Amino acid sequence: MRRISALAVAFMAAALLAGCGDKTAYIDGERIAAADERPGDWIAHGRTYGEQRFSPLEKINVSTVKDLGLAWSFDLPENRGIEATPLVVDGVMYTTSSWSIVRAFNAKTGELIWEHDPQVPRKTGVKACCDSVNRGVALWKGRVYFGALDGRLISLDAKTGKVVWSVVTVDQSKPYTITGAPRIIKGKVMIGNGGAELGVRGYLSAYDADSGKMLWRFYTVPGEKAVDGAASDEAMKLARPTWNGKFWEVGGGGTVWDSMAYDPELDLLYIGVGNGSPWNRDIRSPGGGDNLFLSSVVALKPDTGAYVWHYQTTPGESWDYTATQHIVLADITIGGKPRKVLLQAPKNGFFYVIDRVTGKLISAKNYVPISWATHVDTVTGRPVETANARYEKGMALAMPGPLGGHNWMPMAFSPKTGLVYIPAQEIPFPYMQPGGANANFRYKPGAWNIGIDTVVAGLPDDEAALKAVRASLKGRLIAWDPVTQTEKWSVPYSGPWNGGLLATAGGLVFQGNATGEFAAFDAATGKKAWAFDTQTGIVAPPMTYEIDGEQYVALMAGWGGGFAVSAGAGVDPRSEGPRRLLVFKLGAKKALPARPVSTREMPTLPPVTATPQQIAAGAASYAGLCSICHGASGVSEFSIPDLRYSAVTTSADAFKGVVIDGDRVDAGMVSFAKFLTPAQAEEVRQYLLSLSHGQKARMAAAKGAK
Repeated sequence: MRRISALAVAFMAAALLAGCGDKTAYIDGERIAAADERPGDWIAHGRTYGEQRFSPLEKINVSTVKDLGLAWSFDLPENRGIEATPLVVDGVMYTTSSWSIVRAFNAKTGELIWEHDPQVPRKTGVKACCDSVNRGVALWKGRVYFGALDGRLISLDAKTGKVVWSVVTVDQSKPYTITGAPRIIKGKVMIGNGGAELGVRGYLSAYDADSGKMLWRFYTVPGEKAVDGAASDEAMKLARPTWNGKFWEVGGGGTVWDSMAYDPELDLLYIGVGNGSPWNRDIRSPGGGDNLFLSSVVALKPDTGAYVWHYQTTPGESWDYTATQHIVLADITIGGKPRKVLLQAPKNGFFYVIDRVTGKLISAKNYVPISWATHVDTVTGRPVETANARYEKGMALAMPGPLGGHNWMPMAFSPKTGLVYIPAQEIPFPYMQPGGANANFRYKPGAWNIGIDTVVAGLPDDEAALKAVRASLKGRLIAWDPVTQTEKWSVPYSGPWNGGLLATAGGLVFQGNATGEFAAFDAATGKKAWAFDTQTGIVAPPMTYEIDGEQYVALMAGWGGGFAVSAGAGVDPRSEGPRRLLVFKLGAKKALPARPVSTREMPTLPPVTATPQQIAAGAASYAGLCSICHGASGVSEFSIPDLRYSAVTTSADAFKGVVIDGDRVDAGMVSFAKFLTPAQAEEVRQYLLSLSHGQKARMAAAKGAK
């Protein structure tokens, strides 16, 4: 009898294992919803469905953080922006780097377990508005899910890294990309996309986690057809009357390229929607209109994609004021009553507290200086715009600019302090109609189509003027009270584009900055409690986990992203450095190798032979087509070639080979023959050559001064 019972038990155990498969990274909705019961793991993008980025771990605290040291590190071979949040479960870390490469590590020792390179064609990089980045993976029942830059959604076996399934989520003939991390809710993988600047129509899709089958799609803006057979058809009846003209011909925009959050109790999925395509509403929707659901937070039912409510932060947006910035869900007391709220600090500079049950605005207050609006009317929920904010009567120097008062870098909320910690910035920007009149706008499929004068938006090459521009670029860590809508404390930085945030029960806030310092601050006062030189600019957010009773803090470090690639002249030289995964714990004492020394040698320069008019034409072409990757006014950051120093610029034949003939398409530089004639390409080269001569003269003068 006992033998039969033992056999039965063995049989049932085997059957159970066969039904569930390998338990590696076996995460489901119940485990994510109960994340605080196992605080040592970090199993979802924002740790919990509410995306607070707060950890209950407290062994690393205000008193002990002074003993924090480097436990292990891994140098990444990729040379582009690093933006991922690592996930850790059962002692294994899963993370991504640029070009959508996924790696699994032993989270205690740093041993590389497996690596998966999805082999994204490098030419896809020209479709990415803001670098070839990836923000991380999702875990579900023994699998790892991520979006590849070229629009694929891929499922991997968590134990081996082998592909389980792969689906294409976009029309790859159009300039769509994926940079955001997927979220998984009730067995459905949620993924959006980017590409609004180049001219696409945004949407969010849900795929079955087991099979990869698409279950529903929610379009965020109307299309040419009144009905798409999508989950958004009913919502588009509300949106379409807010648009004018043939808006679908230039895409419309509204891409869902980053933030999402989920409330299991309300069963509501919240998504942040991006900017218009083009930015300029006068071109996108002649005659005006709110252009739903651009720059909105939208609540959906995750089972079906059905629309529930929306709140539009910037009606009829004309500035690239996305609402894709980090969404945080919290339960706080306002006016003596407990409220279920949604918190967001989108690009437009206002901090919003929204009732997440109804979508009604509770309060809004600017968290950075703004010039485009005076305030948000709490009755209508609409911003009150200033004169010429929409640059209809000449240039408008706006604050914030298109990079926002807060960009994609996640903020954090601490239930202990009741404060939200915001990686804020101040980057002014001159908006102006293209060429002074909309009639000069011509849609160029596959190129940037933002509908503003890109020449006016360039940076000066005069060193004194450039110094003044740099001085106007600011960054801060702000501790914000969402109840009183006031700043409690802030930490200034030498410039913008600093890293995302982590808050902990240890009373700390962790953040890396653009110059490579990774620091811990007292969450109550803002006093710096610890710092480490990572030797490289940081934009990614840190996370924390625990193994065998020891708490760790991990950070993906490496400069990149929108500001980095487009505003090289405004980038601090200290941002340049290796790309790394860094992991810290108390008592560890490992050290990094000496910081690499960067050198740039100017090639022998031929004379400039173009006329001033030809150079001006080349500057205009460069601003409209090249500056987004190679830097405004020809000044690049560090991962994409600075064409002032390139030997290619010195040769007309070599330059034509790259720009017109596509000689370097495998390296990511596609042919621009559909946008430029050979003569126009030569004008661009002559413009760059003039910049090279100017830079060489400045270098000689600086050397002589020493």
